[in-house]
Amino acid sequence: MALDTERPRTPAPDARPLARPPLPVLLAVLTALLLGSVVLAIGIGPVSIAPGTVARVLADRLLGAGPPESTDAFIVWRLRAPRVVEGVFVGAGLAVAGTVAQALVRNPVADPYVLGLSSGASVGAVLVLTTVGATAAGTMTLPLAAFLGALAAGVGVFALARTGGMLHPLRLIMVGIAVGQLLGGLTSFLVLRAGSTDAQQQVMFWLLGSLAGAQWPLALTCAAVVGAVTAALLAAANRLNVLVLGDEGAAALGMDATRTRGLLFLATGLLTGTVVAVSGTIGFVGLVVPNLTRLLVGADHRRVLPVAALLGALLLVWADTAARMVLAPSELPIGILTAMVGVPFFVWALRRNGMGAA
Repeated sequence: MALDTERPRTPAPDARPLARPPLPVLLAVLTALLLGSVVLAIGIGPVSIAPGTVARVLADRLLGAGPPESTDAFIVWRLRAPRVVEGVFVGAGLAVAGTVAQALVRNPVADPYVLGLSSGASVGAVLVLTTVGATAAGTMTLPLAAFLGALAAGVGVFALARTGGMLHPLRLIMVGIAVGQLLGGLTSFLVLRAGSTDAQQQVMFWLLGSLAGAQWPLALTCAAVVGAVTAALLAAANRLNVLVLGDEGAAALGMDATRTRGLLFLATGLLTGTVVAVSGTIGFVGLVVPNLTRLLVGADHRRVLPVAALLGALLLVWADTAARMVLAPSELPIGILTAMVGVPFFVWALRRNGMGAA
C-alpha cells in the first residue's frame, strides 16, 4: 500500500504561479528601476533636490567636467551619493550571499546569519565600539574589525563542519547555528560590559544596520568586492545548479561537491564580511530576496543570481531612504524596515503560490 506521503501534493485552489518574463526583459526593467531609484533617492532629504539636478551633478562628476561646486552639488556628491551607492551594493551583496548560502545547504531558510558569518562580523565591530569607540576608531577600523570577525567565524565554522575530508550541508547548518549562538552571547556580553551608555546605543544601532557613516572610500571598496565576487559566482552558476542536486548527483556529474562547497562558502564569507563591515547587520534581505527571485525566474542560478542582486539593491535603496525620512531628522535602523516590508511580502508570495508545504 502506498504511503500518503507518496501522493503528489495539490496546490491550493487559489495558487497561481507568478508570471515569468523573459530574462533580458526582466534585467532591463530592473536595471532601469534601479537607476531611477538611485536618482530619486539621492534627491530625497531635508533639502529636496530635483531629479534633473541630481542627474546633471552625477553626470558632471562622473565625466570630470563639472562646474565649481555648488550647495546642491555638495549635498548630492559628498553626502547622499556615497550612501545610496553603498546601499545598492550592500543590498546586492546580501541577496547574492543568501542565494549561495541556500544552495550550499540545500535549504530555502538559510542565509549568512544561519552560517554564523554575520555574528562573527558583529563581534569584531562591537569589540571596537565598546573598547575604542566609533569616533576614535577611524574610518576603516570598524569595517576592518567586522570583516576580520566574519572571516574568523567562517574559518571556524568551516573547520568544525568538515569531518573526514567531507563538508556536509546539515553539519554546516548545525555548526553555523551553534557558532552564531556562541558569538551572539559574546556580543551581548560586550554590550553589557560597556560602561558608556553612548557606546551601548551605538552598538544597538549598528546591530540593526545603518548606512549613516557612508563615505566614498567605503562605498567604492564595497562595490569592488561585491562586484568581483558576484561576477565569480555568476561564472560558477552551473556548479551551484549541480550542487543543489546533492553530493551523489554532483559526483555522478564529475564534480567534487566538498571542494566546491568549501570554495563557495569562502566566497560567501568574503561577501558577507564586506557588506556587514560597512552597513552593520541588516536582516531578512538574504532570506527573502532569493526566495522571491525563484518565484519569478525559477531555480536556475544563471537567472537567479543577477535578478536577486538587482532586487536586493532596489529593496535596500528604498529601505534606507525610508529610514532617513520616517522619523526625520532622526533615523531608523534599516533592519527594522527590511523586516517590516520583506517578511509580510514574503509570506504573501508563499501563500499565493501554494508553497508553504514545500
